[in-house]
Amino acid sequence: MVGVSTPEPPRDPFAPDLPFDPHWPRAGSWLARETDDHAADGPLDLALLGVPTWRTSLSSTGAHATPSAVREALLRFSTHGHGLDLDRLVVADLGDVDEPDGDSGEDRVVEAVAAAVGRARLVVALGGDNSCTYGVALGAFGAELGTAGLITLDAHHDLRDGVSNGSPVRRLLQAGLEGARIVQVGIADFANSRAYADRARDHGITVITRDALGRRPWEDVVGEALDIAGGAGGPVHVDLDVDVCDRSVAPGCPASLPGGIGADDLRRAAFLLAADHRVGSLDVTEVDATADAPDMRTVRLAALLVLEAAAGLASRA
Repeated sequence: MVGVSTPEPPRDPFAPDLPFDPHWPRAGSWLARETDDHAADGPLDLALLGVPTWRTSLSSTGAHATPSAVREALLRFSTHGHGLDLDRLVVADLGDVDEPDGDSGEDRVVEAVAAAVGRARLVVALGGDNSCTYGVALGAFGAELGTAGLITLDAHHDLRDGVSNGSPVRRLLQAGLEGARIVQVGIADFANSRAYADRARDHGITVITRDALGRRPWEDVVGEALDIAGGAGGPVHVDLDVDVCDRSVAPGCPASLPGGIGADDLRRAAFLLAADHRVGSLDVTEVDATADAPDMRTVRLAALLVLEAAAGLASRA
C-alpha cells in the first residue's frame, strides 16, 4: 500500500546480517557474548580454541580457514538441544593459536591448550588439519601423558612416518602415549595400507572398523573406547576427524571416501564422548572450508559437533 512502510526486523548485534529473535538465541552469538562477559582468567565449563594447522598436509588444503568458518556457521544453530540449554554453561572463545605449524608453532599449541585445560572442564580445539591433534593432545595430557588415553574417529590410522596430518598418532606414541590406551573408531577399508595396519596391531592399538560399527550401537562402541582409553585413570583426548564420514556429507574433507559413517553417527558419538567426565579435550579436524560444497555442509557439520560436545558436557551429572 502506498505510504505504508514495513519496519526492518531487529538485527542480532553479533550477527548483523541475520534477524534477531530474543526467543531463538544463536549459538555463535551466545559464544561471543559469553566471551565478552566473563573474566579473562576465570574458570570455564568449555573453552573453544582455534588451531589452524595446514602447512604439512599430505593433501592440498585450506584448512587454516576453517576455525573462522565454523564460528560463522555456529550462527545458524540455536543453543537448545537434547532438552538442554547451553546458555547455562560458562564458555569462552580463546581465539586462534598463531601459526601453529612447525616446532615453534606446536610449542604455542601445547602452551595454549595446557592453559585452557587449567581453566575449563572441556577444551574443544578447531582444526586445521589432523596434525593439530599432536600438539592439542600433548597440551591436554601434560604431566599425565603416562596414564592418558586417545580416542580417534577417523578413516585413517595416522601412523605415517614424518610430520604431517597423517602422523599425529605415531608421534604421540613416540612421545610416550601407551598404544594399549589408543582406540581408533571408523577405520575404513581401502583407506590404509597393510604396513600401517600392522603398526597399529604391533603397538596394541584397539581398532574398531567401519564395518564393525554397522553391527553395534554407538553407546556400546563409546563405552568400550572410554574404558580402554581411560583405563589408567588419566585424561582422555578425542580426535573427531570429519573424514570418517561419507563423502556425501563431508565433501570439504580432502580424504573423505564413499562408505563412511553418517553425519548423525558422528554427532551422536561427539555427544556421548563429551558426556563422560574422563574426556577433558576434543578436537574437530580435517575440514577444508575453502573446498566445501556451496551449502557449506561440512563446515556446518563441524559446527554441530562443537554444539554436540557442549551438550554432552552440559549433560554430565
